Amino acid sequence: MLQLNFQNKYLECGTDEAGRGCLAGPVTAAAVILPADFHNDILNDSKLLTSKKRELLEVILKKESLSYGVSHVEMETIDEINILNASILAMHQSIDQLTSRPEFILVDGNKFKPYQNLKHECIVKGDSKFLSIAAASIIAKTARDAFMKKIDQEYPMYEWAKNKGYPTKAHRAAIRKYGVTKYHRKSFRLLPNQLELNL
Repeated sequence: MLQLNFQNKYLECGTDEAGRGCLAGPVTAAAVILPADFHNDILNDSKLLTSKKRELLEVILKKESLSYGVSHVEMETIDEINILNASILAMHQSIDQLTSRPEFILVDGNKFKPYQNLKHECIVKGDSKFLSIAAASIIAKTARDAFMKKIDQEYPMYEWAKNKGYPTKAHRAAIRKYGVTKYHRKSFRLLPNQLELNL
């Protein structure tokens, strides 16, 4: 059973990102403030739900949340500042978009940089423990999936509508065959080493 709040003293937002381990596309984060009486039996970590359930929940969460924000940080920035910093930047930018100012930030994972002067708490596997982080994980994932489906029309050979930019066998085979695109993260190891020496 997921908890609604980490604490009850301050107005709390949850934040999470999607697409950190991908070879192509942005890293996307969302921030969500849920009402004090929020309840939903399906809501859970986005990775445990089908895409159909995520899309259904996205509509409910956007309608019922007090406020939400979503931000994509593009490939060039990921390559420039690294994926961890890009993920935190995406979280900060999604919090910037909240129409209600939170007083406390609940972060999925174990790394974060202070946002303005607000208190925050990092929770490992927070998307399976707290509703606001689970909500942020759903909104981030559906927004990123929509982005990947859109760019799939431009480069159908990489099958991004299916693999969402993750390092699947088919995605890597396409990189080997067709090379890299403007959507690939050049700082990532896009292909495994061709020759590995047993030293």
